[in-house]
Amino acid sequence: MNILSKVLLSAVWLASVLPTVEASSQAPPAFDVRNATVIATLHAEGAQIYECKPDSSKSASRPHALTWQFREPIATLIIGGQSVGRHFAGPSWDYIDGSGVKGRVVASAPAATSNDIPWLEIEVVDHRNDGILSDATTVQRTNTRGGVAQGSCETAGQYLIIPYAADYVFLRKS
Repeated sequence: MNILSKVLLSAVWLASVLPTVEASSQAPPAFDVRNATVIATLHAEGAQIYECKPDSSKSASRPHALTWQFREPIATLIIGGQSVGRHFAGPSWDYIDGSGVKGRVVASAPAATSNDIPWLEIEVVDHRNDGILSDATTVQRTNTRGGVAQGSCETAGQYLIIPYAADYVFLRKS
């Protein structure tokens, strides 16, 4: 089977398992999803990567304190147990059909626990190639589990990898 056939079969399968619905009840109140339609919801399993760096807050009591600072995410995007893409620094998402988006965080909402990274509303600022993500204007990170760096860091340049999971909801304007 050639690559075009695989992409077309993926698109047909995706269209059958991800019906287009109006997005309203699944977003936290802080997120404005009026006039938005869900394109896809992709589950992510991966890690949030942190680096030990001097605290940038310039606290007089701790002028050279080291803290864990977010560096980048790395995650596999999954539908029905199958890998369909990846999530990485940018923040960016690439889908199996070759389409991709890059975004900019515009809103944040607390997650269920203090161990979970926050829910985010992300405005799409760049599109790559045609495919399922081509019309996306917004991405929401919801249902997060894990990913928060805890504890002190002792050596500048040290990395900390914290597992996380989340759902990424891709929306377009209705």
